[in-house]
Amino acid sequence: MKNSTHLSRRQFFITSTASVASTSIVLAEDAKEPVIDIHQHAGYLHRTDPLLVAHQRKMGVTKTIMLPAGTQVTRASTHEGKSNGLAAKVRGNEAAMALARKYPGEFYFGVNEVTDLPNAQKELERYLKQGAIIIGEQKFMVPCDSEYVWKIAEVAREYGVPILMHFEHNRYNLGIENFHRTLEKFPDVNFIGHAQTWWANIDKCHQQSVLYPNAKVTPGGITDKLLANYPNLYGDLSAGSGLNSMLRDAEHAKEFMTRHQNQLLYGSDCPDADGQSRGCRGHMIQATIRKLAPCKSIERKVLHNNSQKLFKI
Repeated sequence: MKNSTHLSRRQFFITSTASVASTSIVLAEDAKEPVIDIHQHAGYLHRTDPLLVAHQRKMGVTKTIMLPAGTQVTRASTHEGKSNGLAAKVRGNEAAMALARKYPGEFYFGVNEVTDLPNAQKELERYLKQGAIIIGEQKFMVPCDSEYVWKIAEVAREYGVPILMHFEHNRYNLGIENFHRTLEKFPDVNFIGHAQTWWANIDKCHQQSVLYPNAKVTPGGITDKLLANYPNLYGDLSAGSGLNSMLRDAEHAKEFMTRHQNQLLYGSDCPDADGQSRGCRGHMIQATIRKLAPCKSIERKVLHNNSQKLFKI
């Protein structure tokens, strides 16, 4: 099967908004049930902390995990500094921790560092000792089965926290086809896959250069197989990529949720200040999960229970 023409981010957002708008959906604020968002950022595209807090509450999110950026450095792994701030103006470890300390029980924080920095392990340990519950978002140009990723995984294993990885072809966490090597080397570390190349590879016929495919899905892609074969792996449904993975083929999405119901997690990765309309990506992801989940128990697993169990929050 041939993949469809590549969509730009703007084209994808317009298309996906229209798709969700054309259906009858349950709004997040009407759900009255706890929701855990595993993927948010302080300073995301210059959004202020008060706007972020209001955004999460409007979405009906009851617990939010903040993912910081690493140190700002000029080196190949950050595209000579162009990918600093996770390429989205995201603030660092101190900002994420401060927000969590200000709103205990509602916000939690992760820790991050540029994967191939010599002191990466020590920086991660410094914040893990202060209560960080995840490493990530790891979004740097290194092979996903490299010694650098393995050093990060050693820290995750020692402290018992997951690692969230952004897979983007030729840009971040390179070589998804080799990621099984990392999963096999660290069976006692939980990894969370995220972003364009991660979600595009639900399709067995995927062409890696296409970041937002819109063709019907042939099951059995790299991501599908990895989730089936490795119980220490999870999928973060955040961002346009997670939304696209569901909207491009609704019937496949229902089957996919059923197959991997214990490994899928809700995240928003949403930079707006809205939080409740169809112009809000995080809201749209929630609505799509509620609409496509094959049953109520699977919906609750994805929106809350799986994350509660994984993070013990």
